[in-house]
Amino acid sequence: MNPSITGNSPTGRVVITGGTGFIGMSLARHLAALGYEIVLISRHGTGIKGPWKHAEWDGRTVGKWARHFEGAQAVVNLAGRTVDCVKSAAHCDEILRSRVDSTLAVGKALRSIKVRPPVWVQMSTAHIYGDPPEGCCDEDSPFGIGLAPVVGEAWEKACKEAAFTGVRQVLLRTSFVLGASGGAFPKMRMLARLGLGGRVGTGTQGISWIHVDDMNALITRAILSASMRGVYVATAPHPVSQEEFMRELRRAIGMPFGLPVPEWMIRFGSYWVLRTDPELVLLGRYCASRRLKEEGFQFLFPKLSDAMGDLCA
Repeated sequence: MNPSITGNSPTGRVVITGGTGFIGMSLARHLAALGYEIVLISRHGTGIKGPWKHAEWDGRTVGKWARHFEGAQAVVNLAGRTVDCVKSAAHCDEILRSRVDSTLAVGKALRSIKVRPPVWVQMSTAHIYGDPPEGCCDEDSPFGIGLAPVVGEAWEKACKEAAFTGVRQVLLRTSFVLGASGGAFPKMRMLARLGLGGRVGTGTQGISWIHVDDMNALITRAILSASMRGVYVATAPHPVSQEEFMRELRRAIGMPFGLPVPEWMIRFGSYWVLRTDPELVLLGRYCASRRLKEEGFQFLFPKLSDAMGDLCA
């Protein structure tokens, strides 16, 4: 029997939908280094060079790209519009539809083929818990209130509706992914080097985080381990406050101070200068995975100081 189908070795094809963003590109390089054949499916990215194939899609309908699912070992769906924007009515609608429509399209594509991959790894969000000021959320915690929880719940519902017998689903409620080459972290590091890496607002808002290498390892585990199924919180085991996060970042880059930024300045600058949502930094949540702890997942970077040391080396 083919070992890639039994999940005992890292071989075969992995298809990453929405795979040309920061997380997708990092995952593609990681899996390619392990010996997988990689296919990236996205609306953009035909010019990105690397050890993979690329197919275009519109994020909503099934097209020729579905043929890459045939006989694949896994599909990893990361598709979704960025939330780093002003939350206008149009942007909110795009954020929701880009996640729900793309997930339903993946389900339809899987139904259109004969030899389906044994596992579907689906991105979700830890923001589904809202922004509770206290306590630590895990897989059993109640959902919050607001745009992000509504989007997260609809996203996961679409995945479950598209499920069918024979394909194992793993849903990853992902926190803030830290990487040196993409995402929000390089901007935060730059601001800290300019002396602007201080407390934001109260500084007590939670930051649940995960190093991109641990994110890659977690997705790889989801592909290979037949025992993984259902919902997991994809975050390191030690969430911190925003104030502590910036303190560790300053320590890692050797910056002795960081100017605090009051809430009113964040709201003004976010909207009028950066054109983004101020609540991305003014609110937050503390999360940790009960299931990963019970299943013995070993983080490469369980503590923020270790992650910062690696990313700022």
